[in-house]
Amino acid sequence: MSLETDTQKSDKTGKVYLVGAGPSDVELITVKGKRLLEEAEVIVYDRLVGNGILMWGSRHARYIDVGKRSGHHPIPQEEINQILVREARKGQKVVRLKGGDPLVFGRGGEEAAALKKAGVPFEIVPGITSAIGVPSYLGIPVTHRDMASSVHIVTAHKKDGSLPDIHYRSLAEGGGTIVFLMGVSTIGNVMAGLLEEGMAPDMPAAVLERGTTSAQRKIIGTVGDIAQKAVREQVQSPAIILVGHVSAFQDMDWYGNRPLAGKKILVTRPRERSLRLAALLREEGAEVLELPTIRIAPVEDGEGLSRALDGIGTFSWIVFTSPSGVRIFREELRKRRQDMRSLAHLKIAVIGEGTAGELENWGLYPDLVPEQYDGDHLGEALAGCVKAGEKILIPRARIGNQTLVRRLEEAGAQVTDLPVYDTEYESFPWVEYDREFTSKDCLAMFTSASTVRGFVKSAGDMDLSKVTALCIGEMTAGEAERAGMQTFTAARATLRDLVDLAVKMAAKEREDGEGQRQPDGEK
Repeated sequence: MSLETDTQKSDKTGKVYLVGAGPSDVELITVKGKRLLEEAEVIVYDRLVGNGILMWGSRHARYIDVGKRSGHHPIPQEEINQILVREARKGQKVVRLKGGDPLVFGRGGEEAAALKKAGVPFEIVPGITSAIGVPSYLGIPVTHRDMASSVHIVTAHKKDGSLPDIHYRSLAEGGGTIVFLMGVSTIGNVMAGLLEEGMAPDMPAAVLERGTTSAQRKIIGTVGDIAQKAVREQVQSPAIILVGHVSAFQDMDWYGNRPLAGKKILVTRPRERSLRLAALLREEGAEVLELPTIRIAPVEDGEGLSRALDGIGTFSWIVFTSPSGVRIFREELRKRRQDMRSLAHLKIAVIGEGTAGELENWGLYPDLVPEQYDGDHLGEALAGCVKAGEKILIPRARIGNQTLVRRLEEAGAQVTDLPVYDTEYESFPWVEYDREFTSKDCLAMFTSASTVRGFVKSAGDMDLSKVTALCIGEMTAGEAERAGMQTFTAARATLRDLVDLAVKMAAKEREDGEGQRQPDGEK
């Protein structure tokens, strides 16, 4: 079927954005690319695009997996072109998300030509090509004033999978750095071609596998032996091949020297609450995958909170058990044009530092924070402060820990346990849970029991005993243990302590590994 007749044009044709996502690290996408991803109504993506980048798309967008990766193209390029045209003609804002740069061996030129022919508006948003980004993450400069004044980027296979017609003589005689993309399966032929055209067998070469991820590694050799080393090390795609004097660089490794280097850490908090934890982990060197297993949805019938605010003067305490409760309470005040003076008589209790921080953003400071950040200790601390007959308002999740309410009622308080939001579970059909989260180098972080339940629900039938769970609080850890996970609990219920737990575990693992490599008596 031709592009012109694939579907009738809508009254208003949409637009296609060919966006480069960069190599794999989610933070390497451009600011413009991220904005377009957040705004897209349809996202068409390849498997070389990391799961973390897809998380930035709207939950209301449609995701179309065209499955292209090395040696495996289930959807022909012509059909991909038709998908882009068809979705745009429905009036949709379409992002075609591609690993690296869309115009560097990414077939972006073919897709742009098809869109142009069909009369569909499009834009091209460049990305960081793996030919540049991956070497830099492994401490290799592709140019160097003393070693390489040029860079040659070469594909190591044709679109039909056959060997390309590479002019090896010009590469062998040209000097500089040569970067071969998509060359894992043809590395032996490529090195033989360079040798036959006069390149020195001892010319440094390197294979860079899974660059910009926690699993990245560098195999260094020469043109004469790198193919054999790649086979021995069982290198797999995605990987790039470097040839040239810069390939031997060993003293610029910055990525692998940080405390959590080599670790992939799953953050399961709601999207709007994951930024700080993700930033702390990345600062320590982890690859972070933000997978919000739950989302916060204000209750559909918000009249309960409105009625409580009508009678706010009758309450002595207000208790917040989560930052979400604070935000929803504040938003209701804003909608009513009711300012903070109406709360002047109230004392405020919160469950922990995260909730206190959200309150402080509002210019308010809690009167009570328990020493241990959970509902049991909050109820115990507050029961010692309230007087019999005092009214307490608790705006929180519909399903909450009843120990808090029970303790306060036993102390004689009149408790209004008010549901202001529901916790809903998210699902991510493009995530391959078994492949992503069962490695010993992957850790999953849970900050509430509901995030554990959301993960279990979305993970389907994966073997949860292979999941290493780092938890805040005993209730969260208990939920993870019941699911069968290997569970560890932070010393205190704070994000900083959760990160410190991961750092200590990684340090102990390195120490044990180094000890096992030492002769007896040297541990």
